[in-house]
Amino acid sequence: MRILLFTGKGGVGKTTLAAATGAALAARGRKTLVVSTDPAHSLADAYGRALGAEPSEVDTLLSAGQIDSRTLVDSSWHRLRAELQQTLSGAGLDTLDAEELTVLPGVDELLALTEVRRLAEDGPWETVVVDCGPTAETLRLLALPEAVAGYLSRVFGRRVTDSVRKLGTHLDGLRALLTEPSVTTVRLVLTPERVVVAEARRTLSSLALRGIAVDGLIANRLMPAPGFWRGGAATWLRTRRAQQDAVLAELAAAGIAPVARVEHRAAEPVGLPALLEIAAELYRGEDPLDGNGTPVTPLLRVRPATGGYTLRIAIPLARDAEVDLARVDDDLAITVDGFRRLIALPESLRACRITGAESDADGLLVSLAGNRGRG
Repeated sequence: MRILLFTGKGGVGKTTLAAATGAALAARGRKTLVVSTDPAHSLADAYGRALGAEPSEVDTLLSAGQIDSRTLVDSSWHRLRAELQQTLSGAGLDTLDAEELTVLPGVDELLALTEVRRLAEDGPWETVVVDCGPTAETLRLLALPEAVAGYLSRVFGRRVTDSVRKLGTHLDGLRALLTEPSVTTVRLVLTPERVVVAEARRTLSSLALRGIAVDGLIANRLMPAPGFWRGGAATWLRTRRAQQDAVLAELAAAGIAPVARVEHRAAEPVGLPALLEIAAELYRGEDPLDGNGTPVTPLLRVRPATGGYTLRIAIPLARDAEVDLARVDDDLAITVDGFRRLIALPESLRACRITGAESDADGLLVSLAGNRGRG
């Protein structure tokens, strides 16, 4: 089973590219499901046919669906919430407090992710392509299993009921699914504009902090090649394409490469023939599951050093990124541009203190002194 998650800033064309990738995979003989978790569904528009919450056949070996998270909340969450509320009330909280504490943040997104997992594990598909929401929503979605698990741990402590235990096991399963690079990878879609690229770079950092692999970046909607330019619009097109090429060159200079490219179409790509044409340009005869060569590296790597250790944290960082490091018990708290994560330190580093840190093209390099207490 492979799961490909497509995301990017709103309006960059991620739905079209997800739909095109699904069509290409099916054309290669793989039984494929394309499913949307974006609250503003447009997958049906891309395929030019009606889609519902349950997958339906689009073509031979290709099915698609649009997850309705509100329906999932109505049908699934109320039962577990009632069980949690009963447990909390029995632990000494009054009814009002118990009700407030069982309104978990991000329930809609959590259930949407649960539904993706159900479809992937229970369905007949070899590959599941997920059209996620815009970047901010996707980051919140992918962070939820860990965040909700921490929330439950703080609320319940050791008072673990069967309901909480089952939810915790479920969250662990979701987290394992997302952080296994041989199963789940992200394709990050951008348009070659500086504002969009800046958000894409922050997204790369955030995904790396979560241990979620990105195996491809796609620059969408490039102006057509110069050979197609005619008439008075040629100067405008030439200027626009030069600006786009400059932005992509900056990405390459920053070590964020390679980036696949897809040119803008005059007509909106709707239906399988148009989507397969886009897929042919995007993947150029290669297997869509191979990504475009973006390396997948471990988040943490430890090496002995004089007087202690060095800890390599593989996080792509922009030059102007704001980074903060701190020790929190046995964890390392890393904050990048306001996005924070606690990372459990390897056992060999838990008695060490941070003595310095620097960044380079490969991420952060943290120096730790061993056997000198904690700092």
